[in-house]
Amino acid sequence: MNKKLINWIGLLGIGALISYAVAAYFCRAAFPGYNWMESAVSDLSARTAPSSALWDKLSAVFAVGIVCDTCVAIYVAEKKISTKLFRVGIYMFVIKSWISKIGYTMFPLDDAGKEIKGFNEIMHMVVTAFVVGLSVISLIILFIVGIKRKEVRDIGIWAAISFVMMLIGPVGMASFPPKYFGIAERFSIYASIIFSAILGLYLFSGFKKALICTQPD
Repeated sequence: MNKKLINWIGLLGIGALISYAVAAYFCRAAFPGYNWMESAVSDLSARTAPSSALWDKLSAVFAVGIVCDTCVAIYVAEKKISTKLFRVGIYMFVIKSWISKIGYTMFPLDDAGKEIKGFNEIMHMVVTAFVVGLSVISLIILFIVGIKRKEVRDIGIWAAISFVMMLIGPVGMASFPPKYFGIAERFSIYASIIFSAILGLYLFSGFKKALICTQPD
Protein backbone atom coordinates (compact mmCIF):
# COMPACT_ATOMS: atom_id res chain seq x y z
CA MET A 1 0.00 0.00 0.00
CA ASN A 2 1.35 3.42 -0.97
CA LYS A 3 1.83 5.59 2.08
CA LYS A 4 0.45 9.09 2.10
CA LEU A 5 1.67 12.04 4.13
CA ILE A 6 -0.83 11.30 6.89
CA ASN A 7 0.67 7.81 7.29
CA TRP A 8 4.19 9.17 7.61
CA ILE A 9 3.00 11.58 10.30
CA GLY A 10 2.34 8.47 12.40
CA LEU A 11 6.10 8.25 13.01
CA LEU A 12 5.80 11.42 15.09
CA GLY A 13 4.25 9.22 17.78
CA ILE A 14 7.49 7.25 18.10
CA GLY A 15 9.48 10.47 17.90
CA ALA A 16 7.40 11.98 20.71
CA LEU A 17 8.03 8.96 22.95
CA ILE A 18 11.78 9.06 22.33
CA SER A 19 11.88 12.83 22.80
CA TYR A 20 10.06 12.65 26.14
CA ALA A 21 12.17 9.78 27.43
CA VAL A 22 15.40 11.55 26.43
CA ALA A 23 14.28 14.78 28.11
CA ALA A 24 13.19 12.98 31.29
CA TYR A 25 16.55 11.19 31.48
CA PHE A 26 19.08 13.88 30.60
CA CYS A 27 17.36 16.80 32.36
CA ARG A 28 17.98 15.11 35.70
CA ALA A 29 21.65 16.03 35.44
CA ALA A 30 20.70 19.70 34.88
CA PHE A 31 18.66 19.76 38.11
CA PRO A 32 20.97 19.52 41.13
CA GLY A 33 19.44 17.45 43.91
CA TYR A 34 16.69 16.01 41.73
CA ASN A 35 15.76 12.43 42.67
CA TRP A 36 13.82 10.76 39.87
CA MET A 37 12.50 8.03 42.16
CA GLU A 38 10.96 10.59 44.48
CA SER A 39 10.09 13.59 42.30
CA ALA A 40 7.57 14.13 39.50
CA VAL A 41 8.70 14.46 35.91
CA SER A 42 6.85 17.78 35.68
CA ASP A 43 9.33 19.23 38.20
CA LEU A 44 11.94 19.13 35.45
CA SER A 45 9.91 21.46 33.23
CA ALA A 46 8.72 23.85 35.94
CA ARG A 47 9.31 27.51 35.09
CA THR A 48 11.95 28.08 37.75
CA ALA A 49 13.58 24.64 37.42
CA PRO A 50 17.27 24.82 36.37
CA SER A 51 16.50 22.12 33.80
CA SER A 52 13.65 24.06 32.19
CA ALA A 53 15.61 25.37 29.18
CA LEU A 54 17.13 21.95 28.43
CA TRP A 55 13.71 20.33 28.79
CA ASP A 56 12.24 22.66 26.15
CA LYS A 57 14.97 21.67 23.70
CA LEU A 58 14.96 17.92 24.26
CA SER A 59 11.17 17.60 24.37
CA ALA A 60 10.58 19.61 21.19
CA VAL A 61 9.40 16.57 19.20
CA PHE A 62 7.18 15.47 22.07
CA ALA A 63 5.51 18.89 21.95
CA VAL A 64 4.32 18.26 18.37
CA GLY A 65 3.32 14.66 19.01
CA ILE A 66 -0.25 15.88 19.23
CA VAL A 67 -0.18 16.18 15.43
CA CYS A 68 0.15 12.38 15.28
CA ASP A 69 -2.81 11.86 17.61
CA THR A 70 -4.94 14.26 15.59
CA CYS A 71 -4.07 12.53 12.31
CA VAL A 72 -5.00 9.17 13.86
CA ALA A 73 -8.46 10.55 14.63
CA ILE A 74 -8.81 11.98 11.11
CA TYR A 75 -7.71 8.71 9.52
CA VAL A 76 -10.03 6.43 11.49
CA ALA A 77 -12.90 8.84 10.79
CA GLU A 78 -12.31 9.01 7.04
CA LYS A 79 -11.70 5.26 6.67
CA LYS A 80 -14.46 4.37 9.17
CA ILE A 81 -12.15 2.01 11.01
CA SER A 82 -14.03 -0.62 13.05
CA THR A 83 -17.17 0.51 14.92
CA LYS A 84 -18.51 3.90 15.94
CA LEU A 85 -17.69 3.09 19.56
CA PHE A 86 -14.08 2.36 18.61
CA ARG A 87 -13.83 5.70 16.86
CA VAL A 88 -15.36 7.47 19.86
CA GLY A 89 -12.63 5.91 22.01
CA ILE A 90 -9.98 7.27 19.64
CA TYR A 91 -11.62 10.71 19.59
CA MET A 92 -11.67 10.86 23.39
CA PHE A 93 -7.99 9.93 23.52
CA VAL A 94 -7.19 12.74 21.08
CA ILE A 95 -9.33 15.24 23.00
CA LYS A 96 -7.31 14.24 26.05
CA SER A 97 -4.12 15.08 24.14
CA TRP A 98 -5.41 18.54 23.23
CA ILE A 99 -6.55 19.28 26.78
CA SER A 100 -3.12 18.16 28.00
CA LYS A 101 -1.28 20.34 25.48
CA ILE A 102 -3.38 23.47 25.99
CA GLY A 103 -3.97 23.03 29.71
CA TYR A 104 -0.37 22.40 30.74
CA THR A 105 0.81 25.24 28.50
CA MET A 106 -1.63 27.65 30.12
CA PHE A 107 -1.05 26.41 33.66
CA PRO A 108 2.52 25.14 34.03
CA LEU A 109 3.97 24.52 37.48
CA ASP A 110 5.79 27.63 38.64
CA ASP A 111 8.20 25.94 41.02
CA ALA A 112 9.51 22.39 41.16
CA GLY A 113 8.11 20.55 44.16
CA LYS A 114 5.99 23.51 45.25
CA GLU A 115 2.88 22.87 47.33
CA ILE A 116 -0.40 22.96 45.42
CA LYS A 117 -1.83 26.22 46.79
CA GLY A 118 -1.79 28.91 44.12
CA PHE A 119 -4.28 29.28 41.26
CA ASN A 120 -1.78 28.07 38.67
CA GLU A 121 -0.98 24.92 40.63
CA ILE A 122 -4.65 24.18 41.30
CA MET A 123 -5.55 24.57 37.62
CA HIS A 124 -2.59 22.32 36.74
CA MET A 125 -4.16 19.61 38.89
CA VAL A 126 -7.61 20.22 37.36
CA VAL A 127 -6.11 19.70 33.90
CA THR A 128 -4.48 16.53 35.19
CA ALA A 129 -7.84 15.25 36.44
CA PHE A 130 -9.41 15.77 32.99
CA VAL A 131 -6.43 14.18 31.23
CA VAL A 132 -6.45 11.10 33.46
CA GLY A 133 -10.24 10.77 33.33
CA LEU A 134 -10.43 10.93 29.54
CA SER A 135 -7.45 8.59 29.21
CA VAL A 136 -9.08 5.97 31.42
CA ILE A 137 -12.45 6.18 29.65
CA SER A 138 -10.94 6.02 26.17
CA LEU A 139 -8.71 3.06 27.03
CA ILE A 140 -11.62 1.15 28.56
CA ILE A 141 -13.74 1.78 25.46
CA LEU A 142 -10.97 0.60 23.13
CA PHE A 143 -10.38 -2.48 25.27
CA ILE A 144 -14.09 -3.39 25.25
CA VAL A 145 -14.32 -2.97 21.47
CA GLY A 146 -11.12 -4.99 21.09
CA ILE A 147 -12.71 -7.91 22.95
CA LYS A 148 -15.64 -7.97 20.55
CA ARG A 149 -14.01 -7.05 17.25
CA LYS A 150 -11.09 -9.06 15.87
CA GLU A 151 -9.96 -6.29 13.49
CA VAL A 152 -8.93 -4.09 16.43
CA ARG A 153 -8.24 -6.80 19.02
CA ASP A 154 -4.51 -6.03 19.12
CA ILE A 155 -5.25 -2.36 19.74
CA GLY A 156 -7.60 -3.44 22.52
CA ILE A 157 -4.76 -5.46 24.08
CA TRP A 158 -2.46 -2.44 23.98
CA ALA A 159 -5.24 -0.34 25.52
CA ALA A 160 -5.54 -2.87 28.35
CA ILE A 161 -1.78 -2.81 28.97
CA SER A 162 -1.79 0.99 29.01
CA PHE A 163 -4.77 1.02 31.37
CA VAL A 164 -2.99 -1.27 33.83
CA MET A 165 0.13 0.92 33.65
CA MET A 166 -2.01 3.98 34.32
CA LEU A 167 -3.56 2.35 37.38
CA ILE A 168 -0.15 1.43 38.77
CA GLY A 169 0.55 5.15 39.11
CA PRO A 170 -2.11 6.19 41.67
CA VAL A 171 -2.04 2.78 43.38
CA GLY A 172 1.71 3.04 43.79
CA MET A 173 1.51 6.63 45.02
CA ALA A 174 -0.99 5.61 47.68
CA SER A 175 0.69 2.33 48.66
CA PHE A 176 4.41 3.04 48.60
CA PRO A 177 6.49 5.50 50.64
CA PRO A 178 6.84 9.07 49.25
CA LYS A 179 10.42 8.32 48.24
CA TYR A 180 9.01 6.16 45.42
CA PHE A 181 6.44 8.71 44.19
CA GLY A 182 8.40 9.43 41.02
CA ILE A 183 8.51 5.77 39.98
CA ALA A 184 4.76 5.33 40.38
CA GLU A 185 4.01 8.59 38.59
CA ARG A 186 6.07 7.56 35.58
CA PHE A 187 3.90 4.49 35.02
CA SER A 188 0.85 6.73 34.53
CA ILE A 189 2.67 9.22 32.33
CA TYR A 190 4.34 6.69 30.04
CA ALA A 191 1.12 4.68 29.69
CA SER A 192 -0.46 7.44 27.62
CA ILE A 193 2.69 8.33 25.68
CA ILE A 194 3.41 4.71 24.76
CA PHE A 195 -0.18 4.13 23.63
CA SER A 196 0.02 7.26 21.49
CA ALA A 197 3.19 5.86 19.90
CA ILE A 198 1.41 2.55 19.23
CA LEU A 199 -1.45 4.37 17.50
CA GLY A 200 1.17 6.24 15.48
CA LEU A 201 2.58 2.94 14.24
CA TYR A 202 -0.90 1.80 13.23
CA LEU A 203 -1.38 5.06 11.37
CA PHE A 204 1.97 4.54 9.63
CA SER A 205 0.83 1.06 8.55
CA GLY A 206 -2.52 2.43 7.43
CA PHE A 207 -4.45 0.34 9.98
CA LYS A 208 -4.02 -2.42 7.39
CA LYS A 209 -5.56 -5.27 9.36
CA ALA A 210 -8.44 -3.14 10.57
CA LEU A 211 -9.23 -1.93 7.06
CA ILE A 212 -9.31 -5.47 5.68
CA CYS A 213 -11.55 -6.85 8.42
CA THR A 214 -13.78 -3.85 9.19
CA GLN A 215 -17.43 -4.28 8.33
CA PRO A 216 -19.91 -1.41 7.89
CA ASP A 217 -21.49 -0.15 11.12
